[in-house]
Amino acid sequence: MPNTRLAAVQTLSEIFDQGARPKESLKTQAESFDRRDRAFLMEIVYGVVRYRDALDWILAHFLKNPARLGSFTLNNLRIAAYQIYFMRVPDWAVVNESVELEKLVSSPVAPPKNSLVNAVLRNILRQKEKFVLPAKFDDPVSAVSVNTSHPKWMVKRWIKRFGEQEASLLAEANNRIAAMTIRTNTLRTTREELLGILSERGADAEPTRFSPDGIILRDISTYEELTFIRGLFVVQDEASQLISYLLDPQPGQRILDACAAPGGKTTHIAQIMKDRGEIVAVEKDSSRVMRIRENIETLGLKSVTIIDSDIAKLDDADAFDRILVDAPCSATGVIRRNPDVKYRYQAKDLLAFKNRQVSILRAASRFLKEDGLLVYSVCSIEPEEGEDVAREFLKTEAKFRIIDKGPLFLKDFVSNGFFRTYPHRHTMDGFFGVSLCKKR
Repeated sequence: MPNTRLAAVQTLSEIFDQGARPKESLKTQAESFDRRDRAFLMEIVYGVVRYRDALDWILAHFLKNPARLGSFTLNNLRIAAYQIYFMRVPDWAVVNESVELEKLVSSPVAPPKNSLVNAVLRNILRQKEKFVLPAKFDDPVSAVSVNTSHPKWMVKRWIKRFGEQEASLLAEANNRIAAMTIRTNTLRTTREELLGILSERGADAEPTRFSPDGIILRDISTYEELTFIRGLFVVQDEASQLISYLLDPQPGQRILDACAAPGGKTTHIAQIMKDRGEIVAVEKDSSRVMRIRENIETLGLKSVTIIDSDIAKLDDADAFDRILVDAPCSATGVIRRNPDVKYRYQAKDLLAFKNRQVSILRAASRFLKEDGLLVYSVCSIEPEEGEDVAREFLKTEAKFRIIDKGPLFLKDFVSNGFFRTYPHRHTMDGFFGVSLCKKR
């Protein structure tokens, strides 16, 4: 299926060369495909993104200078190697389709590389058993880095923090395809009723272990397949749902969501409050405000007001009972859903994130009432963006202190006042959270 492969190469080029997000790029590329081809395209693209560095390690044994191939040919070979090692596509089909695809982009200025692609792939097939995964390495960093396709800077810090074995388990968990998790709209139905509806449709659904509102769907891959229950749910990972319970919102309270897009936590807070009270959802990215509005309208909420603004520029005379600061971060806790995150940042970027997060936290904390509660959270597993941010904030904010707050079912995730979840330990996204109380 050369058209699908061409779309896959173009999508990968957008992701790796232009920094595009896989979901957005795939949406554009797959518009004209039927469901089967769309699924094939998604499997190839996400598979190559998950295992890019492992595939490049294999290809490096058969190429003198991969960097000089050009983006199109390199991604064409990555797709072929992924199919050879991870998919049940006949070897002859992989070679033929890769060679034919290469001919499509040849020109007088850029001579065709179909002969090179043919030779490389046939060599790989002849020597496939020599380069199996997991490959053996003398040092643990290279072993985990190559076999799970995580950058060495990330693996080094994880080994130092968790040990080699657990670092490997974490990286492996990041490469597993996460099941879709949804949150019941408890204002319109109950989780039990929604599970019953899904069961009647033949869906393999089960309740989440900790969040009282969550449902895990084992056999549904796209949002579109759930249109028959529109308004009764929103897609949200269990860890993200738990953050809203950490905030402990109560009916009638005034609550600020300082970094609200795409609105998952905003709408969950409204549900927990039974849509009684006032929620001010602040988001400075105008392009993402529409997502919040769509979620609010779909779920039928009335208590949320959206403000298109930077929290640092917000001027609100009335204080809030609760504040949620779910800050922008490196997103290392959601790699299993967004594998491109692995290649977006370097270790030095964590400090930049930390400085920005402290600034946002300070800006939002101005609006908290005496005896009010503020929850700071990020979908990152890195201490710089979690514990270090909280400690840095407390250095200059004497009125605040860390407290253990929230329902009893969160106790397994809290240590020394810090909430943590991990993909390899809890089979959910990696989140950090901390509850901060303001005292006189």
